[in-house]
Amino acid sequence: MTRWTTTDIPDQTGRTAVVTGANTGLGLETAKALAARGARVVLAVRDLDKGKRAAGQIAGDVTVQELDLGSLDSVRAAAAELRTAHDRIDLLINNAGVMTPPRSTTADGFELQFGTNHLGHFALTGLLLDRLLDAPGSRIVTVSSNGHKMGGAIHFDDLQWERSYSRLGAYAQSKLANLLFTYELQRRLAPRGNTVAVAAHPGTSSTELARHLPSLARPVTELVTKVAAQPAADGALPTLRAATDPGVLGGQYYGPANLAQWRGAPVVVASSDQSYDIALQQRLWAVSEELTGVTFAV
Repeated sequence: MTRWTTTDIPDQTGRTAVVTGANTGLGLETAKALAARGARVVLAVRDLDKGKRAAGQIAGDVTVQELDLGSLDSVRAAAAELRTAHDRIDLLINNAGVMTPPRSTTADGFELQFGTNHLGHFALTGLLLDRLLDAPGSRIVTVSSNGHKMGGAIHFDDLQWERSYSRLGAYAQSKLANLLFTYELQRRLAPRGNTVAVAAHPGTSSTELARHLPSLARPVTELVTKVAAQPAADGALPTLRAATDPGVLGGQYYGPANLAQWRGAPVVVASSDQSYDIALQQRLWAVSEELTGVTFAV
């Protein structure tokens, strides 16, 4: 089987893609590749200056949208501006994320990783959904991580980790939430037969995401990065395939093919048994609607 690369991305002329966290790392590489194939790309970023510098690195039709996923007010404002600017959105790439910071909270009081990685993207997707439903062949791609397998169950009794905080545990929970959200969203979208929801993970990639890792974990991380990590451009390939390959089916999960999914060509991979639990997906959905105040038109 031929290795899938950016040369396999179909022509994206006339399509609009919104990529969160697109000023660096995987998001920037995703934006570059989509723009190179003709898409209008919106870099949805927290820091406008960094977003503008990133836009200067991309050849094509690129704009910058302020978006702080750690603030529901910012998410609502960004969604309103995007809805005004675009009658339709063909691709929503929920890429932005934080990993293993010391415990802190979003502007709305949510644990930072759960609030940013999951709740912010949940709200943004819901607020933009009608623009996606109006676009033939539209896709919602949410970037998870194989770290979702490390954290046990969703902590419904302490979602914000107020009683006891684990950096890695909270990260894993947020990444599991990305998958539970994707699978439940796809089930709700399926009867319409147009928009699909897909997930992806980058394997082990050289990005800034791990900058908050505890000092005790850094030697191991540095060794793994040196031995096995792939460049960010390769880490973006599962996201790009999920977003553009004509053969993609809703509810699939894309990741690297080799070395325990650390690196390699993007292929369909399996997530944890827990991620496929329908009751868990629906429970998280209901809690997410309650916490964000955002409901979906599906």
